[in-house]
Amino acid sequence: MPPRAGRHAVWPDRIRAEVVAAVQKAGIDHPWAHQALAAEHALDGESVVVATGTASGKSLAYLVPVLSGLLDGSEAPNGRGATTLYLAPTKALAADQCRSVKELSQPLGAIRPAVYDGDTPFEEREWVRQYANYVLTNPDMLHRGILPSHARWSSFLKALKYVVVDECHTYRGVFGSHVAQVLRRLRRLCARYGSEPVFLLASATSADPAASAGRLTGLPVVEVADDASPRGELVFALWEPPLTEMQGEKGAPVRRTATAETADLLTDLTVQGVRSVAFVRSRRGAELISVIAQERLAEVDRSLVRRVAAYRGGYLPEERRALEAALHSGELLGLSATTALELGIDVSGLDAVVIAGYPGTRASLWQQAGRAGRSGQGALAVLVARDDPLDTYLVHHPEALFDQPVESTVLDPDNPYVLAPHLCAAAAELPLTAPDLDLFGPATTELLPQLEAAKLLRRRTKSWHWTRRESAADLADIRGGGGNPVQIVEASTGRLLGTVDAASAHTTVHDGAVHLHQGRTYVVQHLDLDDNVALVEPANPTYSTTARDTTAISVLETDVEVPWGDGRLCYGSVEVTNQVVGYLRRRLITGEVLGETKLDLPPRTLRTRAVWWTVTEDQLDAARINPEILGGALHAAEHASIGLLPLFATCDRWDIGGVSIPLHPDTLLPTVFVYDGHPGGAGFAERAFHTAREWLAATREAIASCECEAGCPSCIQSPKCGNGNDPLHKRGAIRLLSVLLQGAPTQPDAPQPAVPTGD
Repeated sequence: MPPRAGRHAVWPDRIRAEVVAAVQKAGIDHPWAHQALAAEHALDGESVVVATGTASGKSLAYLVPVLSGLLDGSEAPNGRGATTLYLAPTKALAADQCRSVKELSQPLGAIRPAVYDGDTPFEEREWVRQYANYVLTNPDMLHRGILPSHARWSSFLKALKYVVVDECHTYRGVFGSHVAQVLRRLRRLCARYGSEPVFLLASATSADPAASAGRLTGLPVVEVADDASPRGELVFALWEPPLTEMQGEKGAPVRRTATAETADLLTDLTVQGVRSVAFVRSRRGAELISVIAQERLAEVDRSLVRRVAAYRGGYLPEERRALEAALHSGELLGLSATTALELGIDVSGLDAVVIAGYPGTRASLWQQAGRAGRSGQGALAVLVARDDPLDTYLVHHPEALFDQPVESTVLDPDNPYVLAPHLCAAAAELPLTAPDLDLFGPATTELLPQLEAAKLLRRRTKSWHWTRRESAADLADIRGGGGNPVQIVEASTGRLLGTVDAASAHTTVHDGAVHLHQGRTYVVQHLDLDDNVALVEPANPTYSTTARDTTAISVLETDVEVPWGDGRLCYGSVEVTNQVVGYLRRRLITGEVLGETKLDLPPRTLRTRAVWWTVTEDQLDAARINPEILGGALHAAEHASIGLLPLFATCDRWDIGGVSIPLHPDTLLPTVFVYDGHPGGAGFAERAFHTAREWLAATREAIASCECEAGCPSCIQSPKCGNGNDPLHKRGAIRLLSVLLQGAPTQPDAPQPAVPTGD
């Protein structure tokens, strides 16, 4: 990416002179044009989203009008003055922003910033409620701590002038839908206390940020997306690990793992004194890369071992704070991190970023790559491809990354599984009335009678009341995990190592699973689902573990059905039954499969949304698919289509699932399903339905262009397949998708009358 010159402007005249002086003292003489424009909108009382690149000064774009507004409010006769609420998706980002606010506002005197989250000591919380005028928190604490206790926050909410929503592009899928309803509850309580705050949102570059911000807040939002900041040259490398001599399942060729390649790159960069961050998709991957890099560095220079570490979610608060301090001080040269670090922490002076596997969206890719060169200097970004269909497709089709716009943010606040618990939470905060129905969306009218029937709400005259003693906020797990988190405990000492969400427990902390924490390796001795505890013991296995599962699916309702030749493309509601049945042991570094162990875990049922396609016998004949290879062709197409969907919907491969059946009892035809992995759906399957022609064409291309003979992890094999990637038929999948695509309409999303699925 070539360098870009910046365009300066001036702050609006209405910005307080003291704030301009403080900004100049911090070394910023003139704002960039987009910063000044965003400040102008904020001062006019318009909600605004700043959607510019990483390190473009988005923080200053909202901070300057906020500080000016707080100074204006400090002169108000009520004594409390104006207040601001800042929301970050992670605790680390809120803590980092609090440091920045304190540094910038120190000469101003009247600004009192404070973090209010789960790590805030109880003795400090009352001071924050009563005296802080710039409160930094996260959606989780707003949902569970602030809104249910709004009476204790009444003076703060009454004076609320601005709500800052940072990194708003991360609020997508189920999490984003929950946050959208939390923000509506906040707006409702503010109206109760007589305030109508302006929302200031910061986003990475995204498609139609104003529409996404509007869905998130429920308000009209002005867009500022013309990035006027300077940028140094960014050299972007696509790195495909080499093939090894190892063989995988069914004799498939195996590439060296992205984890091993990334660890080697991080080691080399550290030895050369290059300040670097390696971004990894999983907590376990972050730990493993750190461990491997430290082992490599010990062979070169033992003094460098302590200058590399891992950073991920799930650490205890004191561990996170120590790592953040070491990163800011320069004590750490190399860091292996999950997205807990990606989201906006100001890491100045980074020279390189290594990304271990495509992060799921182009928005996240550019967000991570932008961590390098934040001070305007040139930088290096490397995307190391994993051995899967999407990553392999991208390194061979760079235009899919560099010539395409970033994705739209997908969220669905009207999802009944999301909306229902927030209606209960809202009723517990203040009884619901008819004027509230428009605020929470059109689905509210249908849900209220159901909540009455379930005896969660009771209608009295013209309002609905929460009926129970327990906290209504506990009904909604806004991170979409469902259920209480599972505690990871060292069996011999009783020490709490961390937590994992309930939805991930079956696949990550099952009996025999390898768990990494702070560079130490543990093996799970027992997962107790009744007490939500995983007992672990220290160990040094030479392998990692990968869970395998099986899935059954039934059609509940077909919403839309579109002819694709003789076949059909459908979208609707389904019920999925999933069960983790075992796990693979894979050799570290090479990824070679050492063996499989069976597990006996209970099945889990999910009602969600899905896209599915069927083919007829005539289409099978045209594709030369006989009954012997039909199951393998469908199965291969299913695996590859799941792998490619993140290119078209803002999802992760692990957010979706799939099933393929040669004769499905509901469709009575060979059928491939791809479904959202969240109750009620997350919008991903709907996006797949609307982009089906492009999505399935890319799937076919990914399979056809792979160099392997009969299928491999780069095209049709899946690491989590509960059937052991059997059967699979690569060439059959190519022919099947070719025939299906021949019948695809020009506008695949044109709605057609649904075929009745029942009587």
